[in-house]
Amino acid sequence: MIRRASPLLALCLGLAVLPGCSMFNNWDGRQSSLDAARRAPNATLDQSPEGLYAAGVEALQARRFPQAVDLFDQVERDHPYSTWATNAKIMAAYGEYQRNRYTEAIGALDRFIQLHPAHRDIAYAYYLRALCYYEQITDAQRDQRTTEQAMAALQDVVNRFPDTAYARDARLKIDLGRDHLAGKEMNIGRFYQRQRLYGAAIGRFKRVVEDFQTTNHVPEALHRLTEIYLALGLPEEAKATASVLGHNFPGSPWYQDSYALLVEGSVPVAAERPGFARRAWNWIF
Repeated sequence: MIRRASPLLALCLGLAVLPGCSMFNNWDGRQSSLDAARRAPNATLDQSPEGLYAAGVEALQARRFPQAVDLFDQVERDHPYSTWATNAKIMAAYGEYQRNRYTEAIGALDRFIQLHPAHRDIAYAYYLRALCYYEQITDAQRDQRTTEQAMAALQDVVNRFPDTAYARDARLKIDLGRDHLAGKEMNIGRFYQRQRLYGAAIGRFKRVVEDFQTTNHVPEALHRLTEIYLALGLPEEAKATASVLGHNFPGSPWYQDSYALLVEGSVPVAAERPGFARRAWNWIF
C-alpha cells in the first residue's frame, strides 16, 4: 500500500505562536451557524497573513482540504510579500496532494521550487512532488509512463538530498517502481509469446534479466526464455538459460519448471562459483 506523506510534517511553521483562529469566537452554538461559517470562512476570519495561515492549517488538520487550499491561496494573493505567503505556497500544494489533485499539486510545487530554491523546506517540496507522481502509478497492465516519471522524480530527491529521510523513503519507492516496470515488460513478453512472436518476446524477457535483475520477475523471465528457445528448436540455448536460472535461483519453482522441460536431456550443473544473474548471463551470451 502506498503511504501518504506525513501530515503537515514540519510545515506548520510557527503555528505554536500563532493567534487562535477567530472563526468560532462568536459562535452561538448552533450547527447551522457553524456550517455557514465554514461555507464563507473569509467573512469571519482574521484577515492577517498569520491568521489566514493558522486557519489553513486548522482546515488541513480537520481534513477540509478544499477550504485549506483556498485559505493558503488567499494568504499568497492578499499578502504576497509576507513570509507567510512563501510558506502558504507549499502548504497549498500539500492540500492539493491530499485531494488527489496531483496535476495542480505538481504545478504548485514546480513554481515553489523555481522561486524558492534555498527554502528550508525545499527537500520536502521535491519529495512531495515525487509522491504526486508515485501515487499515480497504475498496475502493470497499463502504460508505465507515470512510473518512469515517478522514478525520475524520486531519483532527483536521492541525488539532491542523499542523507535525508526523504531520500531513504525515495530509494524504497524506486525499488517498487522498478518492480512495476519489470512487471510491464513481463506482461508484454507473455503476450508476444502467446502470439508466437518469439523474437519480440525474447527482447522483453532479456530486458527484465539485464535491466531489472534485482526484481522478483527475473526467475520467470529466465524460464520463459527457456520455453521459447525450446520452441525454436534451440536446446543448447535453453539449457544454458536454465543453468543461469538454477545457479541464481536454485529453489525457485520456475527453475523446477525449466528442469522439467529439459529432464529428457541434461541441464548443466550450476557454475562452481556463485555470481549474479547479469554476470552469468553475459558470460553465456
